[in-house]
Amino acid sequence: MSTAPLNIDELMRDAQAKTAMLEDFGDDHFIAAATTLFNGFNRPGLLTPQGIGMWRKRSIDMLKNRLVIEDYFARIPEIAQEEIEAPIVIVGLPRTGTTLLQRVLSCDTRFYPMLAWEARFPAPFSDYSPDTPDPRIEVAVAMTNAMIKANPDLLAIHPLNALEADEEGILLEHTFMSFFDSYADIPEYTDWMWNSDQVPAYRYLKRMLQFIQWQKRQRGESATRWVLKTPHHLRQMKALFAVFPDASIIQTHRDPLQTIPSIASFTFNMWKLGMQSPDPTRAGRQWSHIWARGIRETMEIRDQLEPRRFHDVWFKDTLTQPLEVVKDIYRFLGLSFPEATQEKMTGYLEHNRREKRPLHEYSVEHYGLTENSINEDFAGYRARFID
Repeated sequence: MSTAPLNIDELMRDAQAKTAMLEDFGDDHFIAAATTLFNGFNRPGLLTPQGIGMWRKRSIDMLKNRLVIEDYFARIPEIAQEEIEAPIVIVGLPRTGTTLLQRVLSCDTRFYPMLAWEARFPAPFSDYSPDTPDPRIEVAVAMTNAMIKANPDLLAIHPLNALEADEEGILLEHTFMSFFDSYADIPEYTDWMWNSDQVPAYRYLKRMLQFIQWQKRQRGESATRWVLKTPHHLRQMKALFAVFPDASIIQTHRDPLQTIPSIASFTFNMWKLGMQSPDPTRAGRQWSHIWARGIRETMEIRDQLEPRRFHDVWFKDTLTQPLEVVKDIYRFLGLSFPEATQEKMTGYLEHNRREKRPLHEYSVEHYGLTENSINEDFAGYRARFID
């Protein structure tokens, strides 16, 4: 496994060599993003040899996906005609119930869910056939199991499952403009992201959704709207609305005093997968500031839009009366709530109770956080939605 510095030009050539010399990667905005990202990853002493190898392989895989996706669009022009209409987008700080809401809503066959294996492998390994078992599923399951084996604590923080709905932020990774700073301590990349136009990344996200939707329809799935979610959108809400102007936003809320230490723990555990000497204090302080800025900017966007574009959900209600929360969401969306869908959701909730997963234990102080520091970072948000 090579531990040489990551270089986007070299990795693009490697990806082309592994795809019968396909040439078209699509919109080239990803190159500047990848260059900035790799400059961070290549900092001496940051990544372990295994971490460098992991990101080399993962980057080549994402570049291969781009090549294959563009090849499909070129050969099958009708893919570009797929309509992505009025997506339902769940946003909120991590640890506020976004995953649970997405997976519950995904029980409704009128919605397209973004399955974890689809997000990780949006492009087929060979010519797509809906009539044979898809090898991407087996590979995604193996990858998820390997991640859990490498760091079992992750399962207590996030219910990893390759076969269930998960974040389209994983799709955004194909633009190299996503939450890579949750994988390593790369503040230079974080700063670059804040100061760069993310609209091209969201345009490519829409393109990937078209391709995945086309594949779903080839399998006989017929829905009308996507149910998406990723907290990352809080950092780029303006770009989200620029590309998906008809999106309906469900924003989840929970006191940052409870969420931010948990987020810090999750980030630190992710850093441990590939970094040489991850610092829990840096993880905590960086991500408190990142999410505080994202929340502030989202509040500013909300103030500029009609209130009907957003629907608020509080975490405690999701836990204690989930079906009532869902009924309110359906009223917000202007949709009926069939009894069969309610029964399916009830079954899902019963089968996936939180107590069936290990407890997530952490110390606030271990991550360089205090109640005062969190209150200071989130003063405006807490005054508006929590206090």
